[in-house]
Amino acid sequence: MKHQAISLSILFISLCTFSASAEEKLNFIFFLADDLGYMDVGFNNPNTFYETPNIDSLAGDGMVFTDFYAACQVCSPTRASILTGKYPARTDTTNFFSGRRSGKFDAAAFETQMALDEVTLAEALKENGYKTFFAGKWHLGGQGHFPTDQGFDINKGGGENGLPRSYFSPYKNVENLDAGPEGEFLTTRLANESVDFLSDVAKGDDPFLLYLSFYSVHTPLQAPKGLIEKYKKKAARLKLTNKAESFDVGGERQVWKDTKDPRKVRIRQDHPTYAAMVESLDTAVGTVLQQLEQLDLRDNTAVIFMSDNGGVSTSEGHPTSNLPLRGAKGWMYEGGIREPVAIRWPGVTSPGTRCDRPLVSTDFYPTMLEMAGITQKGEQHVDGVSFLTLLRNPFAKFDRGPIFFHYPHYSNQGGFPASAVRSGNLKLIQDLEDGEFELYDLSDDEAEHNNLAQLEAEKVEELSAELNSWRKEVDAKPLKKNSKTGAEPPVLW
Repeated sequence: MKHQAISLSILFISLCTFSASAEEKLNFIFFLADDLGYMDVGFNNPNTFYETPNIDSLAGDGMVFTDFYAACQVCSPTRASILTGKYPARTDTTNFFSGRRSGKFDAAAFETQMALDEVTLAEALKENGYKTFFAGKWHLGGQGHFPTDQGFDINKGGGENGLPRSYFSPYKNVENLDAGPEGEFLTTRLANESVDFLSDVAKGDDPFLLYLSFYSVHTPLQAPKGLIEKYKKKAARLKLTNKAESFDVGGERQVWKDTKDPRKVRIRQDHPTYAAMVESLDTAVGTVLQQLEQLDLRDNTAVIFMSDNGGVSTSEGHPTSNLPLRGAKGWMYEGGIREPVAIRWPGVTSPGTRCDRPLVSTDFYPTMLEMAGITQKGEQHVDGVSFLTLLRNPFAKFDRGPIFFHYPHYSNQGGFPASAVRSGNLKLIQDLEDGEFELYDLSDDEAEHNNLAQLEAEKVEELSAELNSWRKEVDAKPLKKNSKTGAEPPVLW
């Protein structure tokens, strides 16, 4: 009887231990870079000029997504789409939240703050016992619409501004962050704030969301001098010139929609300051992940890395190159919307795997809820689809359905107003100024050089019908009449 009692006690303890382990909630770290291009990281581009060992290590330990899209080619709309699970066209957040530029026609009106009645991803997690922390760039509204008004317990550096005026302390244009020691670098500071949060939250039992939304690598182009010198020497050693090339109509380097806009475009990665900014970003990621390891939180924390739009190669100093992808930030081509994405979920994602299924930033919301075992909020993340199945098996049967884009604006980087749909390997772009279509088969033309619109008229008709139906469903806003000339844009849907 004594031995039986001991055995029953051991069984009881084991069951209790199993129960506690089974109920342990998954933590999340979400790294969101700003303006980092698809080809700027080693896990997508082994020949990159930049050095990203920490980000590449994260990707190597998890799963890389080769065809993951930002919901928009500029920042605020994508950032809102992650937190709301909705397309920017549905919430009228279709441009960055201070953008005002017109061209042949006036741009569509848009909201300049994320609505408070949106139940954000942070709020959904907080409702389920999560501690929520935000650091860095917000750009989703000002006073009354800060991160702490949208589900985050703590906000370090998030405000209405989209860029710092200085990356060095005392910081300029960065709200909700005290100045550090003179000369402190902002990217490093945000990583240290995140480390402090991890140290604090590790003292309790609550699960957490750490959302580190970098200002880097957005302009101004600034970095520690020592790192800049390192890449100047590297460029000299490789005999790189650090010059943006002239616009080349019809050439193999880059083909642009508007041949009347003779922009320069960087065709190689060789900008020392930008490279230094990328390395600083990578080091910051490494700092946070190292603290995660030291606190023994790695095995129960899913880590996500993404950028909010494509790299800048056509303006603002032309700091990077996205080739072979066409376009850049502000453009509807792949260089503007296809993002570097890697996810590590210990025990679930297989190290070194790659998934080529098309996904978009609205999909994070339902996926993260399902990862955490939280009931879906289908009425909220209506444009998101959970891809948890792919995290378990990148080759599993999975059909997300078409992905839609709508940008009724003229971008600062030269991009034209357009809508688009990706369905399978096909991508249809419609110019909102004239209604013309471009059709590309991305399975063998990621560079989007071969417009198949005239050869595949039936496909154009099929995809344009899908695009029109979606634009009507979400009440997508069209271009407006030119307020100076009176010119009317075409009626497309």
